[in-house]
Amino acid sequence: MRRPSAGFRLAARLRIASAPYLFLSPFLLLFAVFGLVPLAFSVAMACMRWDPVEGFGSMRFVGAENFAFTLGDPWFWKSLYNTLWLSLAAGVPQHVVAIPLAYFLHRALARTRNAIVAAYFLPYITSTVAIAILASALFSTDYGLVNDAVRSLAALPGLGSLLPAEGVDWLGSSRAVKPTVAIVVFWRYVGFNTVLYLAALQAIPREIYEASEIDGAGAWMRFRFITLPLLRPTMLFGVTLSVIGGLQLFEEPFILTPDGRGGPSHAAMTTAMYMYRTAFEFNDFGSASAISWLLFAVVGILVFVAYRWLRPRGAEA
Repeated sequence: MRRPSAGFRLAARLRIASAPYLFLSPFLLLFAVFGLVPLAFSVAMACMRWDPVEGFGSMRFVGAENFAFTLGDPWFWKSLYNTLWLSLAAGVPQHVVAIPLAYFLHRALARTRNAIVAAYFLPYITSTVAIAILASALFSTDYGLVNDAVRSLAALPGLGSLLPAEGVDWLGSSRAVKPTVAIVVFWRYVGFNTVLYLAALQAIPREIYEASEIDGAGAWMRFRFITLPLLRPTMLFGVTLSVIGGLQLFEEPFILTPDGRGGPSHAAMTTAMYMYRTAFEFNDFGSASAISWLLFAVVGILVFVAYRWLRPRGAEA
């Protein structure tokens, strides 16, 4: 029997080695077309001046001029302040509430836990537009249920001086619109974080808690010295998602505010909203691309800070 030639053996090895890439090629092709190409185009656009109405022939290289203009734009800094404010006001309470809530569900409600978790998780999988429309109805100045509750409480003795009898203009006041948006964002995502921490709690061996009970540790000591340290990797993951999602906030303030621009004095205009306006209202795609990369830098810095703060003990920096 003749032995296969060296060329035949080499071709067979190449076919075997290339098989995984052949199966991955549909994803790689789609990722290149819809991921890498737009990313590279955005990098190029950040250094260009372009009016899309005039076509690609109107592109002009301006270097770092778009970044300099954006960094000197007071509206960019206002939008970034609003974004950080909303991210902290909605993101921090999510984890402060989700961790003890998940711990309570894990320890005390074993039988009804799944139904309660499903109810908490439902807002996360609901359409953002539907949630924003529902919130707009709830916080309506004249007909909203929230203002009905405020008026009822204001009518009680002793509370009339603390609460406005006519209610609060939740979405039309520059002082109230940011807290209102933060409440809606918190309500939507707290269920996701609860499910996340509940899954992490279920992965902690029960033997650790049983050993601590034998040693005389109470419920608070077990939560502080066992649960929280073992949740640090999950907390890092959850906080990272909150930072990324909070700094990309767009749908809720865009739909909730009547003008779609952040309400009075643009009090709830986020950086993503300002980037959208810069591109599609002002036709300045170069500055919009620069805004996106500056926002990416802010996200990277905050994620690094979160990692340094919440990384597991003994992990390398």
